[in-house]
Amino acid sequence: MAVSENREAFIPYTRSDIIKLCLQDGQLDEADAKKFQDFCQILIAYYHFRFHKTLEVIKDNYIPFNPNADIQPITPPTFEQYDDMELKVVEAFQDIVERANYILLPESILKRSLATKSLIELKTQVNFEDFDRFICYYRGDSYKNISVKKFFFWQEQKTIDTFERIVLLVKFKEAAYFLGKKNKIQELKFIPGKMYVYFYKNIPKLDVDLIFPNVKTSMTWKDRLLFGIPAIGAAIPLILRTLPNLLLLLAAILIVLNVPFLVESLDVELDKVRNFMPVLVATLSLAIALGGFAFKQYTNYKNKKIQFQKLVTDTLFFKSLANNTSVFQMFIELAEEEESKEVILAYYHLLTSPTPLSPQQLDSRIETWMENKLGTKINFDIQGPLSNLEDIRGQVVQNSETTDNVPEIPLLTYDSHGACHILPLDDAKAVIDYVWDNAFRYNGIIL
Repeated sequence: MAVSENREAFIPYTRSDIIKLCLQDGQLDEADAKKFQDFCQILIAYYHFRFHKTLEVIKDNYIPFNPNADIQPITPPTFEQYDDMELKVVEAFQDIVERANYILLPESILKRSLATKSLIELKTQVNFEDFDRFICYYRGDSYKNISVKKFFFWQEQKTIDTFERIVLLVKFKEAAYFLGKKNKIQELKFIPGKMYVYFYKNIPKLDVDLIFPNVKTSMTWKDRLLFGIPAIGAAIPLILRTLPNLLLLLAAILIVLNVPFLVESLDVELDKVRNFMPVLVATLSLAIALGGFAFKQYTNYKNKKIQFQKLVTDTLFFKSLANNTSVFQMFIELAEEEESKEVILAYYHLLTSPTPLSPQQLDSRIETWMENKLGTKINFDIQGPLSNLEDIRGQVVQNSETTDNVPEIPLLTYDSHGACHILPLDDAKAVIDYVWDNAFRYNGIIL
């Protein structure tokens, strides 16, 4: 069971459910309920249009950085255009992730992750110098109580701090940097100069380092002891068995070097030393024994390393939600959902409040309403939806008026006391309908 530690701005319900909840609240009569539904419908279409523009910007500028790209630009970008395209992708990525109510991951957590382990007992190393830039966001800082298998049938209960969702963008340095480090480009697990984007679920906070594509894993000190002690134990009897052959070989070498007085101290039979065949047999026996032992230990080490890599791969495979282009598409939808839900909730509660509300009062009202209705505690981000309502401007034209002399008005204004005032439903529908009708001439683009 996951338990939330901190309130977050994320609203864990669909916008359709939020609209239904508002309608079931009993604050709107039948006529106003229909108008509110119409307002929400065109508002959702408006935000879909806005975020679609952002997606097109990302798609156009991500092409030279996409490691999975199967299309090429007709004219390759210049260095100046290349840098500008990278910046547009990064800025758009940060914009949609933050609009989806994700939180920037502190660097301190990454450092702790490299120094501490939670579920996967591995020593890890991430070279952050390999990146031109990296950005990591998360949502859902919670903890889970799990059972971990230890030594045969014994199970240990552990509390694991977990990120319910985490997204990572990394841009690798160009090939010249890796060639300067004497790396073989074809042996790298990534393509230099490309931008990788990963989206995962339920990642332990102290295992975040494992989602980096250039992470290197090795055995911990405990694994080294478990690996090394049996190896030493097996090596001792082998050395004792091969000691006569080793002495015989050493004596032969000393005779060749013309130091016979040292041969006498080895306590070996000189006849065997002077006879070529015994020395050859001793040499081959020693080489086979030691070589076989070394090969066995090396094979054990490689198998252990493969087990480690499989553990990491299996863990991330079943927790992966998307990568690269599909991450941008998913976050466009997430940001569109969150933005719509926030604006709908802000507008509804201003509409149904018997008295004008300040931003702080509105924020508290929405949080209390969500907790009472659904038992969900959120930290509603009031400034975002209020700014959006204030930015949506359009004309409200009466029957006898022409549009030429009608000024554009916003959905939200403030009085001299800082209280929020919104347009009534009929005027709000007219404004949002005006914006939609003029969408292709409207300049309120996200970027």
